[in-house]
Amino acid sequence: MKEEILTHLDDPAFLEKLYRSNKSQFKESLLEIKKEQTSNPAIEFWNARLSYESPSISWGSKNELIYVAIGCFIAGMIGKIPDIFSISPDFFLPRNIGFVVFPVLIAYFAWKNALSRQAIGILAGIISICITYINVLPDNSDSDSIALACIHLPLLLWAILGISFSGNNFRSLNPRLEFLRFNGDAAVMCVVLGIAGALLMAITFGLFELIGINMEPIFEKYILVFGLPSVPILATFLTQTNPQLVNKVTPIVAKLFSPAVLIMLVLYIGAIIYSGKDPYNDREFLLIFNLLLIGVMALIFFSIAENSEKGKITLDIWVLFFLSLVSIIVNGIALSAIIFRISEWGFTPNRLAVLVANILILIHLVLVTYRLFKTVSKKSDLAEVGVAVAKFIPIYFIWGLIVIFIFPIAFSFQ
Repeated sequence: MKEEILTHLDDPAFLEKLYRSNKSQFKESLLEIKKEQTSNPAIEFWNARLSYESPSISWGSKNELIYVAIGCFIAGMIGKIPDIFSISPDFFLPRNIGFVVFPVLIAYFAWKNALSRQAIGILAGIISICITYINVLPDNSDSDSIALACIHLPLLLWAILGISFSGNNFRSLNPRLEFLRFNGDAAVMCVVLGIAGALLMAITFGLFELIGINMEPIFEKYILVFGLPSVPILATFLTQTNPQLVNKVTPIVAKLFSPAVLIMLVLYIGAIIYSGKDPYNDREFLLIFNLLLIGVMALIFFSIAENSEKGKITLDIWVLFFLSLVSIIVNGIALSAIIFRISEWGFTPNRLAVLVANILILIHLVLVTYRLFKTVSKKSDLAEVGVAVAKFIPIYFIWGLIVIFIFPIAFSFQ
């Protein structure tokens, strides 16, 4: 794309078309060109346009506001289905929790990116198949394979959201990194909105309590059901219409938390050795260990997505490198623990799922750590680290498909 921009600097219409075809790649290429050419008016114009941050809050267009309002209402009504149709929440929620929010967000980005009818039809068809499939599985609360399918289904919906977010460029690597950045920004905005909502509810409860009105039934039946799914929808809308709200907060959060997590992990590994606790004979401890690993890995990948556009090696990159190394050690401990449990007690759906997930995470971490090592040793560009992160993401998508659609049948719904 860099060559195309340079060739058509005098053709505004072509540059606009090129920008709309792949905004993230266009911006990245333009930044590279600006480092080489600082006096070209066309480059200065595009740099000013892409770097402009509005001093005021944008509430989007009228159609966007209507869509967000309708989306929040639909998400709340999906959450009310157990009450409306007298369906057991224990059956409905584990299977359909992902369908409360994800379809609304998928439709939002499909509309924003002007996806073709064919693409929208394919996405709608996949979601319809998932809804039908997960709800026709046997009602067996003791089935590990069905529980795993329910747990992995949001991962599949998240991947579909990534496709919708990327628009017509979902095969490219840069949109995947943009999607990771969006997840980090949306998570920060969700926390802010969640805290604000909690404070509002606390004040409301206190005021109504003073006049003898109990708000708890209304809170459980309506405010919670409609409010919770509205948070990620509103967060998505705000991050898309006002990127300046959080695009400086997320890097700060990553910058502060990465070294803190690195220190915590090192101390935690030492504490495990000192306390004599181990994940080999303690199932709950192994579960928490793996959740910790997933959280740290997510922090690493979001931080890489935020730093991938930097042109120089900073202390942050060194922190990520050491954090990746320590995460490999943590992953090695978790992997050896699950192999030990399989050798002692045999395969189960849970153990097989955790085994493969740990192997995939280990491979991904090794690839990313290798790229980080080459970056800090100045043998490759920082952008290569982002490539290592983005290329591996479809593997998790494929594994999610296997757990969702193959596991229940392979293990006879047990």
